[in-house]
Amino acid sequence: MAVSAPVLAQQVPDAPPPEAPPVEEAAPAAEAPVARELTSAEIAAFNKAVTDFTAGQTAQQKGDNATAVAKYDAALPAIRVAAQADPAKIDNLNFLANALYAQAAAYGALGQMDRVIPIYDESVPYWRKVVEAKPTDIASRNILAGILIQLGNQNLRDHDRGGADPFFAEALKLARQTVTDQPGDAASKNILLAALVGASQTGTEEGIRDEAISMGQAMIADGSIDATNKPQIETMTGAPATEG
Repeated sequence: MAVSAPVLAQQVPDAPPPEAPPVEEAAPAAEAPVARELTSAEIAAFNKAVTDFTAGQTAQQKGDNATAVAKYDAALPAIRVAAQADPAKIDNLNFLANALYAQAAAYGALGQMDRVIPIYDESVPYWRKVVEAKPTDIASRNILAGILIQLGNQNLRDHDRGGADPFFAEALKLARQTVTDQPGDAASKNILLAALVGASQTGTEEGIRDEAISMGQAMIADGSIDATNKPQIETMTGAPATEG
């Protein structure tokens, strides 16, 4: 699955929270996140980070990924601080997850893939929290599934099938849910297919390879398969590569 730049990666908070409210209730048998108020300097830095992030997205949408990277790199420290100040505040976690996703996309567009995987690693816990907090948010669920597939593929490239398998298994669960929710969406089906292709290479679940081939052939037939999945299915079936 190719790294692509998000277009206004979901919703960005309009302004920093002037105060971080304390966590009122603790989950049973678990430590409650410790919240604190942002200092005036941190609030000012977060305001600037919002501006930098927005400028980064504007540059990214124009194809100026070098400027985008510079803006995201500048914005992220303050965004991290805001998210860590109140771990229960989902809007700030969502903002951090999106900022990291946009940063990874910009580095990927510059061909600096060595920077992308560590960013994905950092972002996964935040995306998990966003998806847990927003179970009907299909866009976030698809982003998380796509990131997990990328991390699984990186483990396969490193010849670590055991390390790859949990990423594909998690992505598969998310992608199946999304395709159940919107069975006609081609992008979601391609994410599911990519997860199936990846999981078929770890060899831990019966029938996954057959399911991937069957789904891939159907998507080739109806034209809904994407340019990343198509050669994978052709390789799996031994079919000659085709154009388009």
